[in-house]
Amino acid sequence: MKSVLSTKKLSPSQRELLINAGVSLVEYNAIKIEFVPFEVSENIDNAIFTSQNAVKAVMSYGLGDRSCFCVGEKTKSLLEENGQNVIKMAEYASELGDYLAKNYKNDSFQFFCGNIRSDEIPSKLIENDIIFEEIEVYKTTLNPKKFERQFDAVLFFSPSGVRSFVSENKMNNSKAICIGTTTATEAKKYTENVVIANATTVESVIAKAVKLLKT
Repeated sequence: MKSVLSTKKLSPSQRELLINAGVSLVEYNAIKIEFVPFEVSENIDNAIFTSQNAVKAVMSYGLGDRSCFCVGEKTKSLLEENGQNVIKMAEYASELGDYLAKNYKNDSFQFFCGNIRSDEIPSKLIENDIIFEEIEVYKTTLNPKKFERQFDAVLFFSPSGVRSFVSENKMNNSKAICIGTTTATEAKKYTENVVIANATTVESVIAKAVKLLKT
């Protein structure tokens, strides 16, 4: 039986996708997320989110009536579930950065993020002289765990998850199946056997794993 290690605990429905495909699953959380206190100034109308964790952190405080710009389908869904108006959703941070630079040169933004975040959006805003305030709303810490076995595939959902896994384990012949290009770039530092999911969702990562392991 083919084996998969997920570096993130899956939901019951996500687990079923692997089990029904006849794949054995081991799962753990390779990173820990901790929300931190923050302050939100009221005079900025636009908010940027690149993760669901940032949305969860901010919604506990309330966001008011703002225009939201986000990365990822799940982040968009979470914002809308909380009554927020999502103006633009992009698959990747680089794509959202380009969109904002092209269409919102004269606006100002608040960028809600974690302590470990990619530089793509801030660098694009700075490059185009767009005013923004970066607000750290959660901290990501590595949660390494050593495994005394090899897996046919390892599922990665963030660059931090990759770093956490490889701090205690070697990839060897395992396929690294990644949620997006940023995560894949990190994985390529440790293995050439890297595959990117078709969409930036957990389900797409699982689907890619099932397809690869069946061939």
